[in-house]
Amino acid sequence: MSEPYLSANQSRDRAPTVYENLLGDGLERAFAAGVTEPAGIVEALNAEGVPTPNGGAWSVELLCRELKRLGA
Repeated sequence: MSEPYLSANQSRDRAPTVYENLLGDGLERAFAAGVTEPAGIVEALNAEGVPTPNGGAWSVELLCRELKRLGA
């Protein structure tokens, strides 16, 4: 018997918001550029103008808090 296929989208209870898509795209571009440390990711997000929930600049603390919140 083969294992059932699990799609990453199966755990979603709704479609991503525009904000979540923009953040995800910014994270993907940073990772694709080889950036893996939080400070570098924050620098990349700010340089690209990826919006924050409060409209300010990204910080390491805010990034960690948002990733935790969105991953919950």
